[in-house]
Amino acid sequence: MVLPGFLDDPGVRRWLGGVEPAWTLLTFDDIKALQQKPSKENHALCLANDLTEAEIASSAVARNVLVLLRRASEGDGLKVTQSGSLSSAVVTEMVKLFEWPSFDRAEAFWVTSGIAEPDFLPLLFVRRLAQMAKLLRPVRDRLKTTSLGKDMLKAGRQRALQAMLFRVAFWSVDLSYIGRGIHGSWPQGDIGVLLWSLCVAATQWCTSEQLTRLCTIPENGILKASWDTGSLVMEARILRPLVWFGLLESRSEKTPGVHHAAQYFYRKAPLFDRFLTFNVRTELQEAVRH
Repeated sequence: MVLPGFLDDPGVRRWLGGVEPAWTLLTFDDIKALQQKPSKENHALCLANDLTEAEIASSAVARNVLVLLRRASEGDGLKVTQSGSLSSAVVTEMVKLFEWPSFDRAEAFWVTSGIAEPDFLPLLFVRRLAQMAKLLRPVRDRLKTTSLGKDMLKAGRQRALQAMLFRVAFWSVDLSYIGRGIHGSWPQGDIGVLLWSLCVAATQWCTSEQLTRLCTIPENGILKASWDTGSLVMEARILRPLVWFGLLESRSEKTPGVHHAAQYFYRKAPLFDRFLTFNVRTELQEAVRH
């Protein structure tokens, strides 16, 4: 929660560098509501559960969950290791089947076997979501599609798939494993506030540094870091997953004089305003609905 006088703190002002966060436009009550999970009682943020087939296809997460569910429903399911990870043979197969933003198979994997699941983050991310959503379940040394998962393979049921997976990803799964474990799970705890802030701030191309200051509520570890770890974590844990869900677009520009280095820019995709609806009022008492 944002304490009174938070923005007057010298460390906060120094970190912001003159940027006024978008969330400062929200009322205190709406910040509290957005920091809670969406529910029938809490309508500050609502997720669309009626997406079209084309809209589902624009989400790499939803699209590839369906790939995994179909494959796990065949035969004896998918082989898993004793630790619960998918076997290297299954990972190799999924590398060939997955279509993922900015993923180049030839560049990422020059070998065709022996790939562990943690080496292929898209699959690790999707598999964990599918299990948390109870679409997949382990049966001895296999991972199989559940009855709910099989039902979700029906065209009519897929309209709600994105909302189901998004809710699990940001309100049920701890995403601290993305971003090297830096700063715990920050800023995931403020995801509702962050999403509203992106809604008003990411209307044009912005860097992760800009969006971090416009949209996040920094904690002490962010403010005291010797370099900008906050932007690194924001990009890894929030911005890129939102690209995977089809809610943000990204592009890159090469950094002059630095080999293999690039600056990434992000902005809202058309699906953002279609999928997310906010029912809040700003301090100016102007209704904000997207």
